Amino acid sequence: MTKKIYEYKDEDNWFIGTWAGFNYFTCFGDDTVFEAVQKDFHHLLDQLQESGLQIHVVSYQSRFRLIAFLIEMIQDRTNRSLKVRQQAGAILVTEEEKLVAVQLPEGGASLGDFFGSQVVSSADLGDSILIATKNEGKTNEFRQFFAKLGYKVENLHAYPDLPDVAETGMTFEENARLKAETIAQLTGKMVLADDSGLKVDKLGGLPGVWSARFSGPDATDASNNAKLLHELAMVFEPKERSAQFHCTLVMAAPHAESLVVEADWAGYIAMAPQGDHGFGYDPLFLVEDSGKTSAELTLEEKNQISHRAKALEKLVEAFPSWQEKLAKQS
Repeated sequence: MTKKIYEYKDEDNWFIGTWAGFNYFTCFGDDTVFEAVQKDFHHLLDQLQESGLQIHVVSYQSRFRLIAFLIEMIQDRTNRSLKVRQQAGAILVTEEEKLVAVQLPEGGASLGDFFGSQVVSSADLGDSILIATKNEGKTNEFRQFFAKLGYKVENLHAYPDLPDVAETGMTFEENARLKAETIAQLTGKMVLADDSGLKVDKLGGLPGVWSARFSGPDATDASNNAKLLHELAMVFEPKERSAQFHCTLVMAAPHAESLVVEADWAGYIAMAPQGDHGFGYDPLFLVEDSGKTSAELTLEEKNQISHRAKALEKLVEAFPSWQEKLAKQS
């Protein structure tokens, strides 16, 4: 069977191609032309996961014409719905409303030109994760972790019109799911919610899911700490004041199965508040046998050993696989 021959020719460009068992190209011209064609040829085929193209470049002036010629060959052979367009000097290849290949100009492209006026610097780039809280202390802890993964972090202060999600669950997971999944559906964003609390063994696991409102509907950190000390006023043996900070994290996205992880941080309840850092019950939570409360640790120290840090470690391990599943569903 005779091989089909493809050809494109104008005043400045002349390409001839066919299909065979492996990728291959030849070209007339100096080393600069050879390197330019080689780079674009292999980069495009790698991105599109295609093989078997063989071309000969007789003359070459336009990257766009070369890419368009290769796309024409691929479309004819595979019936893929590929389209080629130019933007800010870059060549974009789309398929069914998805961006599947990008060829950047030498020296790169201006962010403002490429993405539009909404992006003016590299700080504006990247996906963001919405943390389902208005607590800046929690937000800062999450921000430090997700910066390592290249994600920006925002919290509910950026969405003042969102309704409050009532935490009516009887478990940490139920409450975290309610917040993450409800807000993900309302915003269309990837949302991380945590439900964290203090479990005191002598109190049968209280305050638990009621940690934030332990002292009543108008509770503050100070009133919650005062109530906890009152409940343990007659417990003097340190080992009988054992407790755990618990954290359940739920990562949700619209129309996707949520990712759930959890972890505990063991310690004891102090006889009086100690330290000025942190929030919540940190001034009363003695970190295992260290003699220090969580409020006496720096944020960096706390982020290495806390319940939230341990849960985040589990989340970071599971997140890439969950994200891949999410990408396949989109």
